[in-house]
Amino acid sequence: MTTRRIVQSCTLNALLLLYAGIATGRATEIPYLAGHVNDNAGVLSSATVTALESELKAHEDSTSDQVVVLTVLSLEGEDIETFSIHVVDTWKLGKKGKDNGVLLLVAKDDHKVRIEVGRGLEGNLTDLTCGRIIRNDIVPRFKEGDYDAGVRVGVSSILAAIRGAYTADTEGGGDAQPRGAGLLFLGFFLLIVTPFTLVGVFSRGFASWFLYCFLIPFWAAFPIAAVGVAVGGTFLAVYLIGFPIAKFILAKTPAGKAWASKYGKFAMTSSGHGGGWSSGSSGWSSSSSSSSFSGGGGSFSGGGSSGSW
Repeated sequence: MTTRRIVQSCTLNALLLLYAGIATGRATEIPYLAGHVNDNAGVLSSATVTALESELKAHEDSTSDQVVVLTVLSLEGEDIETFSIHVVDTWKLGKKGKDNGVLLLVAKDDHKVRIEVGRGLEGNLTDLTCGRIIRNDIVPRFKEGDYDAGVRVGVSSILAAIRGAYTADTEGGGDAQPRGAGLLFLGFFLLIVTPFTLVGVFSRGFASWFLYCFLIPFWAAFPIAAVGVAVGGTFLAVYLIGFPIAKFILAKTPAGKAWASKYGKFAMTSSGHGGGWSSGSSGWSSSSSSSSFSGGGGSFSGGGSSGSW
């Protein structure tokens, strides 16, 4: 009888430990770090993901600050502060010694959002500033169901705060500065992409239309990310319609033929000598992929702020 009780007790304890282990594992399961933008909840458009990935990579390349976005469907009953710390401790965002990592975490079904800040950035990205970014810039857009705008403006505000350029009052309207940053970003994009667009216009044959199709995602993603759907969509529409019209004018009108004859050879030459896209030192490089993305060993101490909608 005693032996049976011992066996029953051991079995019950083992089952309880197994259940606790499964529950703990499910609660603390950390998503894979695939890049600067990890949309596990599927709430962001591909254009937003592409634009933010490029923006955050450029910021990291120039400053070494590592700002990462993570969206999840649910926290599985865990509070967002605990889950956020689990994520940054696992991912090790930021550079070792600098501790300059930031996590923007969105839990869709729980209606919660948090900005987790590494030790090295707590001077500019204070708890108060994080709270204002969440209340003024992110939550109002999430309440409208516009996750693209909420995350996009939230990221812009975070980067502005890191630079010491973010200002917001307690009543809202804190995205004025990010709009200025968006215009600057748009100008930089136009400076880079316009020459390639002209190459496509003045080129002939298959290469011209291949370049036209190739540039569509860039014209779709970057202007919208910089200045919003309305204005950015206008840039995309102008490109989609204007490019074929320009090709038609060059092919059919005397003035167009003269321009094409004069500048077409130059455009093709430029395209073939450093004006295209390659994995080397010119153009947009494809050498870095999200599969090699990782944290740099940074640490966190719980700085940041949380909010809900």
